Amino acid sequence: MTIDHTALEGLRAGLEADDYSMEVTEAGDRLEIRISAGPDACADCLVPKDMMRSVLHSALGVPEEQIDINYPDETLEPGGR
Repeated sequence: MTIDHTALEGLRAGLEADDYSMEVTEAGDRLEIRISAGPDACADCLVPKDMMRSVLHSALGVPEEQIDINYPDETLEPGGR
């Protein structure tokens, strides 16, 4: 899987502005995304997962169906929806 790391860093910077961090792990043909909240995180600043998946797809070039997303206080599950 080829990921646009420059775009990834741009997405991370945007999340960090709202006190979130993003961990990205390649697992076979899947991309696991874990977003964590810091103590000053803006609770209303995270978009719905489907929208985040679309943003990640557009920015990183990874098919949406291969992106699993974990938001704060959730357990990552296959399909991450």
